[in-house]
Amino acid sequence: MSYKLPVGALRFNTDSAKLEYFDGNQYVNITTDSPEQNTGGTRGIIAGGMTPSIDNVIQFVTISTTGNSANFGDLTQSRFYPAGFASRTRAVCGGGASPTIRDTIDFGTISSTGNFADFGNLTAAKRDMGAASNSTRGLFMCGGTPSFVNNIDYITIASTGDAVDFGDNNDVISALGASSSPTRALMFGGTSPAAINQISYVEISTQGNGADFGDLTETVNNTDGCSNAVRSLRMGGNNGSGQVATIDFVTIAQLGNATDFGDLISATQQGAAISSPTRGVLAGGYSPSSNQDKIDYVQIMTEGNAVDFGDLLGIRREMSGCSNGHGGLG
Repeated sequence: MSYKLPVGALRFNTDSAKLEYFDGNQYVNITTDSPEQNTGGTRGIIAGGMTPSIDNVIQFVTISTTGNSANFGDLTQSRFYPAGFASRTRAVCGGGASPTIRDTIDFGTISSTGNFADFGNLTAAKRDMGAASNSTRGLFMCGGTPSFVNNIDYITIASTGDAVDFGDNNDVISALGASSSPTRALMFGGTSPAAINQISYVEISTQGNGADFGDLTETVNNTDGCSNAVRSLRMGGNNGSGQVATIDFVTIAQLGNATDFGDLISATQQGAAISSPTRGVLAGGYSPSSNQDKIDYVQIMTEGNAVDFGDLLGIRREMSGCSNGHGGLG
């Protein structure tokens, strides 16, 4: 009988002199940095969107608490349907439309407040992308130019400059959700050209094409995703007939189909999902006939329905979301 190493197993790497844990695929470093040190708790960043006018406002919340969002600053230009990811220290927002589709990438320092600055450009102007990262590398995945595309761009978050080609997904998709562990980025749902239930993945540290992971519990586009290092959530969306309130989950290290988690407070699409190691949060969106200012949250490692977190500064949809405590950071 073979022994299966459990997820979370610890070892001390005598070559690197670092403590590591097993994430289900490989050993990865245990970080010595934390959002508690930098921002007093995991900070979620919500940027851009429509109110219904196109907006450049950036907001933030502290995910470990509940309450209303506060103003952070502004993007370099107003945009809806941008995509975002973060390291422990830096938030990145790329693409979107205003209404012309953009290749702009902005960045800001999460621990401070203030306006974002120019980072560089995508390989092509795109909107409706999925975005995910680990602590060093961020991926902008698929999207619309406006034609649906399957290419994946990447950047090194700590530097500035233009994005570089990573590879291709196994299908052309727009309006998808995304999340990550420290090693793996997931893409789920989207339009291709109708709503789909596909989950794909790539290994973040390499370059290459997407592969099949499994299926969601339903076909859905305009959906959102977030994760901790172990579990990924798909939250809300549109199944082709209207908005849905459903939440799915998968274990990121294990290929397979998603399982029902629970429901949002109300059916919602086009929100912004952010997460800490314990909480998944969905802010704003369209539900079911108007823009929303509500913020929902769930406990990622339990299953059940979302509860109220607070409100955004105003109604909005089609924003980007990221945090300095998401699953890609360990």
